[in-house]
Amino acid sequence: MAKTLKVAVLLAGCGHLDGAEVREAVLTLLALDQHGVDFQCIAPNADQHHVINHATGQPVPGAVRNILEESSRIARVGQCLDLAKARVEDFDALVMPGGYGVAKNHCSFAFKGAEADVRPDVAAFVRGFFDAKKPVGAICIAPALVALTLSGRSAARLTLGGDPGCADAMRRLGHLHQDTPSSREIVIDEALKLVTTPAYMFDDARLSDVWVGIERCVAEVLERC
Repeated sequence: MAKTLKVAVLLAGCGHLDGAEVREAVLTLLALDQHGVDFQCIAPNADQHHVINHATGQPVPGAVRNILEESSRIARVGQCLDLAKARVEDFDALVMPGGYGVAKNHCSFAFKGAEADVRPDVAAFVRGFFDAKKPVGAICIAPALVALTLSGRSAARLTLGGDPGCADAMRRLGHLHQDTPSSREIVIDEALKLVTTPAYMFDDARLSDVWVGIERCVAEVLERC
């Protein structure tokens, strides 16, 4: 009997302005489920950079939320694994939905661009998949996390849509950014087994187009397992 693949899904909270982009996260899980693979949501057990009121778009002074607890809103109660307990060897692939939490909680790309740093535990986990030559899917802003993690190690071919500032940051980090015209597109780096799709890097993207890109991304990641 063929082995059932198991995929790690790294989340960054819950809410596109301060955590994981909920639509991207759910569509990722749906795509994985439709392909018949097992998945495990994972998040660091640490505080978010800040909390945003998603009705107003403004920071909430003094508010504190935990990345693991917030990610569990997406994964369901008790079903999100603490990153400290996650092992690369237990998974066949990694997929990362986007959202500002990736660029605020997992790294500081939202504030420092190409000069950003990455949480050490997140960097070690993501890098572990590349070291093990296991496929990685990165959605929306998540390719920036990949770019920072691989900077100085490997040059990646990836996409963050068509944003000139993000594209310039990728070039400064030594990577090849490929502009894409819509959220339906994917870019594949065969050497690294890296698949990227822009999703809501296009703010006005239709949900159906974001789904197309994410499903294509997931399918290509699984093809390389």
